Amino acid sequence: MHLFNFRRTRKVFFTNVAFLKAVKTTTSSFRRLKQLLIMAARMAFILSLVLAFSQPFLPSKNGRNVNAGGLSSIYLDNSLSMQNELDKKSYLDKAVAKTEELLTAFPQGARLQLLTNDFSADEHRVGNVQQIKERTTSIGYTHTPRTFENVLKRQMSLAGKHNSQGGNQYFWFSDFQRSTAGDLNKIKIDSSSRLYLVPVQAKSTQNVFVDSVWLNTPFVREMQSNVLTVKLFNTGEQPVENLQVKLFIDEIQVSSEITSIPAKSSGQARFSFNVKDKGFKKGRISFDDTPITFDNDYYFVLNAAPSIEILHLFGQSSGSKYIQTVFANDSIFSFKSFSALNVDVGLLKSANLIVLEGVQSIEGSMKSALQEFVGSGGSLLVIPSQNPDLSSYNAFAAGLNIRNIQSRNITESDFSPLAEPVKSSSFFMDIFDNSTKKEMIQMPEQGGVLTWQTIGEKLLSFRNNQPFLTQTKINTAKVYWLASPLDPQFGDFARNALFVPIMYKIAALSVRQEPTAYSFKENSFSVEVKDALKNAVYKLRRGKLELIPVQNLVGKQLTIELPKANQLNDNQEVESGYYELLLNGKLKNFWHLTMIVKNQ
Repeated sequence: MHLFNFRRTRKVFFTNVAFLKAVKTTTSSFRRLKQLLIMAARMAFILSLVLAFSQPFLPSKNGRNVNAGGLSSIYLDNSLSMQNELDKKSYLDKAVAKTEELLTAFPQGARLQLLTNDFSADEHRVGNVQQIKERTTSIGYTHTPRTFENVLKRQMSLAGKHNSQGGNQYFWFSDFQRSTAGDLNKIKIDSSSRLYLVPVQAKSTQNVFVDSVWLNTPFVREMQSNVLTVKLFNTGEQPVENLQVKLFIDEIQVSSEITSIPAKSSGQARFSFNVKDKGFKKGRISFDDTPITFDNDYYFVLNAAPSIEILHLFGQSSGSKYIQTVFANDSIFSFKSFSALNVDVGLLKSANLIVLEGVQSIEGSMKSALQEFVGSGGSLLVIPSQNPDLSSYNAFAAGLNIRNIQSRNITESDFSPLAEPVKSSSFFMDIFDNSTKKEMIQMPEQGGVLTWQTIGEKLLSFRNNQPFLTQTKINTAKVYWLASPLDPQFGDFARNALFVPIMYKIAALSVRQEPTAYSFKENSFSVEVKDALKNAVYKLRRGKLELIPVQNLVGKQLTIELPKANQLNDNQEVESGYYELLLNGKLKNFWHLTMIVKNQ
């Protein structure tokens, strides 16, 4: 009778037995059902207690089970794209709320870790629920985006340092911007761990950002028309029609273009502009593609009419007229020409590019000065004489990764057209635009006085693959070697349409190419500073914001690292824009020390 029927039975005498039997039958059936239900409830209660103490689990179909001793690592994306809003709350606020909700599911003794885009030292520690929750209250936006691959590597590396060899849980709270964080399909995780993705975003929205900008010529010329090309990318599912894109120079709008960009594709806008004087100009590309606005401005710097020092050293004759024609009549170049026999070798140190033309023998003090010039990062173009001294040429070129220089006698019958250059190479990228990349060009008929073996790039070659013009890089220096003199008796290269743009590009590359814009993805930057002082402390300034970044000075190269979000004060924020480098409160040379950072 289980636990309910404790009363003793009593005998009751009744006159009509028939009625008594009927009541007894009905009561017995009801009691039987009641007893079965009670017993089932007790069994369920006892089973619940057993399950509660035994803590069983169901293995997943793919066999991936979480080890109770594993680490639970939470990644909270605090990149600038998390500023976007949903229901009047930023994505970051929603991610923090979801993270705190997740923390309530863990026991107080759980081993937890919180990771953000800062990748700071605080993230090395393992904490409990309360400690991780306290950290979520101080998370701010950071200028440094991280790829999904780097996030997972970071989590796995930190888990390994805490002797967690498997069975880990990784939770990601992010808006999963593919343009900055990469492709999730490429993420690979070991079979003993689990990765949980928690999207924090509204429905898919359109977003356009600037991918890159470039000039259609090597130089920006003052008082002349210049062309700037901008590449924009549309990450949305729908095409963007009639987007107005504006170009600002020194915060003055100088041009505007209307462009359309297909869905999940790129488009270009071309701007024509003029500058009135020399120097560095602050450029900005701006457009409006709400609701995502944090990447609508792209900052960059243009160097208008730079001064490039060209030193022309010729042999016994005055050299060909072609080099002087290219460089002497253009205000961009500071051109000087001397006989190689009488020049003051001290002049070599101040040059950006040295053109050595028609020198029969390279030896003595000239050889040493040229080697020192190349060793310090200078650019050298060697145009051989008609009868070069091969022994001196080989001795000089041995340290320039050029070997086995040989000469040959040629006649007009030996002339052959040069092969077309690779128009997509980095050297010819801004020499040929989209309209001419597919066109056939008239290549010069040329004969080669010299042949050689080089470790470098063949810029121009004969159709039998023998080199005509090569570029060899030695650290930051560039050495160009030509197969024949420029005189008409050796061919018409100097009169071909390619000659001037190639000479201009060689001159342009002789100057240190500062990036037009630095990206937040890089996080550290190297700039060249004049009159660098050892142990000097440089500061970054943007408006009222002043920072002392982590810095390292080696020679004239200063490497600085942008501070992470958790290293900033409450009222400080590193944003896109122009940053000036200060030394002892004074602004240094604008060219070297202005840093332009962009979001994408």
